[in-house]
Amino acid sequence: MIEKKQDRMKKVFVSGCYDMLHSGHVAFFEEAASHGELYVGIGSDKTVSELKARKPVNTDAERLYMVKALRAVKDAWINRGSGVIDFLEEIRALRPDIFFVNSDGHSPVKERLCRELGIEYLVSKRIPHGALPVRSTTALREECRIPYRLDLAGGWLDQPFVSKHHPGAVLTIGIEPDYEFNDRSGMSTSSRKKAIELWHTDIPEGDREKLARTLFCFENPPGTTYVSGSQDALGIVYPGLNRLYYRGDYWPESIESADSPELLKWMEERIWLLPLFPRIATYDVLADTRITPEGALRLSRAADDCWQALLSKDAAAWGKACSASFDAQTAMFPNMVTPEILSVLEKYKPDVYGWKLSGAGGGGYFVFVSEQPVPNAIQIRIRRKTL
Repeated sequence: MIEKKQDRMKKVFVSGCYDMLHSGHVAFFEEAASHGELYVGIGSDKTVSELKARKPVNTDAERLYMVKALRAVKDAWINRGSGVIDFLEEIRALRPDIFFVNSDGHSPVKERLCRELGIEYLVSKRIPHGALPVRSTTALREECRIPYRLDLAGGWLDQPFVSKHHPGAVLTIGIEPDYEFNDRSGMSTSSRKKAIELWHTDIPEGDREKLARTLFCFENPPGTTYVSGSQDALGIVYPGLNRLYYRGDYWPESIESADSPELLKWMEERIWLLPLFPRIATYDVLADTRITPEGALRLSRAADDCWQALLSKDAAAWGKACSASFDAQTAMFPNMVTPEILSVLEKYKPDVYGWKLSGAGGGGYFVFVSEQPVPNAIQIRIRRKTL
C-alpha cells in the first residue's frame, strides 16, 4: 500500500549548535516534536568556531550523543556543510515538512530556502517548561556581563573623515549579553572581545570616560591601519542611552547620558532586532563612498531629531529620525545595503515606525522601531547604571 502524506507523521527539522545542553534546549525540542517526528542537525566544531569565533565547550561527538539520547528526538546527525546554512545537503535529503527555529535563530536566508523547497517555516519563542527558568547557552558559559553596543542614529560621525565635513552626534545604548550576537554584526563584537581581554567578566568600577579611553587605546594601538570608532568603546562602557558629539576627531568633545529606568524600559518595549544574512567574505563597506558636507549634515540632523524624540518618548518621531539616519548613511556609504537587505526591508516597512541596520552589508540585524510585535524579531535589555 502506498503511504499517503496525510497518513504519516510530519517530519520536523531543527538545526543548531546545542552546546552545554540545558532545559531551554529540551523545551525547544519538545515544542518542535509536538508538530511531528523530530530530526536534529548539529553544527560541527569547525562550523561553530567559524560562526561564533570560539570553540564549543563540548565536541560535536559529545553534543550528538546527548541530543540523540533525548526522547523527543527521532534522529540526529552532524551537519556536513558550513556557515549559517550548514544543513543544506541534509535538509534536501530529509525533505522535512516543517523547519522549526527559535526567534534568535531566525534568518531571512533560512526562510527563503524553505520557500524554495516547499517546507513550512515555523518560528518559536523561548518558552521554558513549566516553572523552569529561561535558559541560554550564553548565560551558562563563564559569567561574562560585558555588554554589547548598539548605535541608534548618527553612526559614522565618530570617524573624523565624516565629522570633519559637519559635526554631529552618535547615539548609543549598551546591550546586556542575553544573546551571543553574530560576529561582525555591528554590535561592537570586536571591541567587546578586547574588553574581555582587559577586564574578563564585567566593566570595572571607576571613571567611565577613562575606562572607555583605555579600551579604545587597547583596541587601536599605534600603527593601526583602520581605527575603530570610539563609539564602540564608549557604547560598551557607558550604560543607558548616550549622546556622543564629534567634531572632526576620534574622541567626542562631549558625552551626554540619559539613564532613567522609565525611559530605558520604554525604549526596550519598542526596539526589535531582526537577524539578517551573513556578510560575504570580500565585503568592503568603504568602497564607493560619497561623503559630502550635505550628507554629514543630514546625518547630524537625524541624530538630533532622534535624541529629542527619545527624550520625549515619541515613538513615531523616533522611527522617522531612525529611518532618516539610515537614509543619510546609505547615501554616503551605498555598500551598507545589498538587494537582499532591501528586499527584507520592503516586507517590514509598512508595519513599523522606522528602521536602521546594526551593521553593514549583512551579518547583523535590522533594528525596527515599533509599538507592536515584529514577526521573527527579538528584543533586548539595555544596560542600567549600577548604584
